Parts: sequence; structure tokens; C-alpha cells
Amino acid sequence: MPTIPQRLKELRKEHKLTQADVANFLNISESAYGYYEQGRNEISISSIRDLAKKYNVSVAYIMCETDIRNPFSEKDEKDISKRMEELRKDLEKAEGLAFDGEPMSEEAKESLLEAMEFAVRTAKKINKKYIPKKYRKDIE
Repeated sequence: MPTIPQRLKELRKEHKLTQADVANFLNISESAYGYYEQGRNEISISSIRDLAKKYNVSVAYIMCETDIRNPFSEKDEKDISKRMEELRKDLEKAEGLAFDGEPMSEEAKESLLEAMEFAVRTAKKINKKYIPKKYRKDIE
């Protein structure tokens, strides 16, 4: 099974991009991106998410958790994005959010949203896998 650095390099080359192109896209230095492909530094989840959108693959594919590039259709991706935007707005409106008795930091809120996105994607994937096609339209 490939590694994350190998996947990053493979996708970049497939799209005929240079390391400088990808670094500019991520707003980082070329050497910083080069270190990701060399495995010398770990890439952030937000950068992986940005690259997944750019390359039209799943985060799980870049993370080498699957060899399936994108298990979701364009409609699924729009549904997930819409749901995540609703969750983000609800989280922004919420007052007095705390974790372990302390007010939630912006980083903690982002982390919570990342976990929620994972849960939404997983639920959608499970529904697609186990609900017969003839009944799927009723729930979408």
C-alpha cells in the first residue's frame, strides 16, 4: 500500500503540476511542500482536504485508507458540503460552548467540525452500501 507522500506525488504528477504549483495553491513554500512528498514533514488535515478537492479524490484516498479515489458522486459531495455548512453556522451561533469546563477555542471548533464531517461521510457511505438502490431515492 502506498504512503501519503507517494500519493501526494502521484496525484501532483497526474495533474501535471510542479511542487511550486501545489505549494502556491496551499500558500506554503515550495520546500515545505517538497518535505511533504519526501515524508520529512506531516501535511495538515486542512491541506489534505484542500488537495482532495483540487484532485477530486477523497481525503481517505490521500491518507491511504482506501484505493477508491472518490466514493461519492457530485450530488453526494454537494449534500455533504451543504450539511457541513449548516453545522458550521450552528456552531458559530452557539453561545457558551465548552469542553471539559473550558470555553472552546477556534482550533477545538475546527477539530469538532472535522470529526463531524468524517461522521457525515461515513454515514452516507454506509447508507449507499446497505440500502437497496430502489429505496435510495426515498431518503435522498
